[in-house]
Amino acid sequence: MGLILWLIIGGVVGWLASIVMRTDAQQGILLNVVVGIVGAFIGGLIFTGGTINNAGLNLYTFLTSLVGAIILLAIVNLVRRGTVR
Repeated sequence: MGLILWLIIGGVVGWLASIVMRTDAQQGILLNVVVGIVGAFIGGLIFTGGTINNAGLNLYTFLTSLVGAIILLAIVNLVRRGTVR
């Protein structure tokens, strides 16, 4: 059940981050899931000292994942286009 929850929450987080960064038209559901999960890892490294999903699913971990996904998309935009947007 944990893997399915990670995929669902990762998809939602990746989708919300792609809306914030205006890359939603370029991404499909698979890329949204990948962005959400990698963003959770990045957010965990930045905000919690290297751990993710340490406190379970709550608002703090959701926002940490969202900020990490936004940072990931900003880095990708910077490398691909030269601007963050």
